[in-house]
Amino acid sequence: MKILLIVSAFNSLTQRVFCFLQDMGYTVSVEFAINDKEMLEAVENFKPDIVFSPYLKKFIPKEIFLNVPTFILHPGIRGDRGHNALDHAIKDEKKEWGVVILRANEEFDGGEIYSEVRFLMRDASKASIYRVEVADATIKAMRELFVNLEDENFKPTPQLQTPMHKYLTQEDRAIEWEKDTTKEIMRKIRFSDSYPGVKDEFFGIECYLFGVWEEERLRGKPKEVLAKRDGAICVGTIDGAIWISHLTEVGKFKLQSTYVLKDKIKGVKELRLPLIFDMTYKTFYEIGSHCDGDVAYLCFNFHNGAMTSEQCIRLKYALDYIKESAKVIVLIGAEEFFSNGIHLNVLEDSKKQGEDGWSNINAMNDVVKSIIFSDEVITVASLHKNAGAGGVFLALACDYVIASDATVLNPHYKTMGLSGSEYHTYSLPKRVGEEKAKKLLEACLPLSADKAKEIGMVDEVFAKENYFDDLRSFATSLIEDEEKYDDFIYDKQDYLQENKEYINECKEEELKVMHPEFWNEKSEFHLLRHEFVYKVCPIKTPQRLKNA
Repeated sequence: MKILLIVSAFNSLTQRVFCFLQDMGYTVSVEFAINDKEMLEAVENFKPDIVFSPYLKKFIPKEIFLNVPTFILHPGIRGDRGHNALDHAIKDEKKEWGVVILRANEEFDGGEIYSEVRFLMRDASKASIYRVEVADATIKAMRELFVNLEDENFKPTPQLQTPMHKYLTQEDRAIEWEKDTTKEIMRKIRFSDSYPGVKDEFFGIECYLFGVWEEERLRGKPKEVLAKRDGAICVGTIDGAIWISHLTEVGKFKLQSTYVLKDKIKGVKELRLPLIFDMTYKTFYEIGSHCDGDVAYLCFNFHNGAMTSEQCIRLKYALDYIKESAKVIVLIGAEEFFSNGIHLNVLEDSKKQGEDGWSNINAMNDVVKSIIFSDEVITVASLHKNAGAGGVFLALACDYVIASDATVLNPHYKTMGLSGSEYHTYSLPKRVGEEKAKKLLEACLPLSADKAKEIGMVDEVFAKENYFDDLRSFATSLIEDEEKYDDFIYDKQDYLQENKEYINECKEEELKVMHPEFWNEKSEFHLLRHEFVYKVCPIKTPQRLKNA
């Protein structure tokens, strides 16, 4: 079966759907919903059996849905209609929510329902629920859709003709600092993550608020900036305090809060945590760990998986410190992503983009080097969430790579105008061979965890439902047989000693190619990064996604 995905962006959900369909054996093509003409041409050229839209901001021309079975994913339950569906669900504190797949017709969110999947809501941000519960429910709903389409006796469920819920404005999202409780403020920021954010003002700077964490110990006046830490600011509320990790100044792009406020908070205390936080109370932190016997779990929760030079340095030191007391180190990564490599927004904000970009890639390389040459421990990468670019190769530096069956990987750099480093010319061919490595880097397509295991990129894939139990069992099994563990370490030490020069040569060659990509002001990287950071709408569908 041929399936055309008409989408507004190739985002995490679209990629999850793309990988799912390819793994099912379907022929898939992607078309951006740029205008009616291009959508119609895509249908005419590809001749799909089905059109599906997992993420769409525009109407599909009726010439398409009247002639080809066309289905739309809506992130809401039956009867929910209109924009901001997930925003409303979090705002109204729904205990249960879901997704429906509707047959497209001329009425907005009014088509018959061909599948519906519900899920329990978490106390989390909109971005988190979208990437986790909505994405998981979408795949379940698609399975149900295909079963129903093959069932001659299946009858779709009519959509309820309920009124459209209102479009939420900044008035609806606004924080009343002298009235709202900590819980209410957190909910407002969470149902506005990752778009559009909550508009507010700090020290005369109009900005949008993103990334909120509860603070358990600090107290202060409402909206008083009490402390700063690793880019975040701690702000008082009427009954406690919160951390706000990111701000977007009006007309600009998202950055760590202290980057936006800069000199305005010069006198605010930097309230540091230990290098590795033990996660014993509620506060904002980026690096934490816990030990299970001789197995150490190292968590690095960097926003959207992007890693600045400073964050890379702290992660390297944390890793080196943990090596002293563990036999196995499991890299857990961020809550929403494992890692996505260097921090593009910070580089865009820099006045020395070449210098800071060079610093960032070298800092990433230092982390990877520390992992590869950890010859006294076994390292395990836990890809329980998505990874992209340098983040994938950060994982591949480990002795073992474990993934959730819901994970999507993007093992390439080219779409950002980079050739990449992170020792990928060593780690990727080592796992998949030279030919396959080249194809992956050139194709620039997402890869499911199952497909990654099939080609040798990933060692084990565990079902998401019991993922962490299975991960713990796997990590523990590595030290159950002391003789086997010692043999592994001895073999690893011998291998690294024999190949040390080659491994370092791979990295040096990568950096030679990357040097002009950072330092040449007219390099493609600077243009593509600018468009990515400012979310410039594409004017055409990338060729790599057509008939993929």
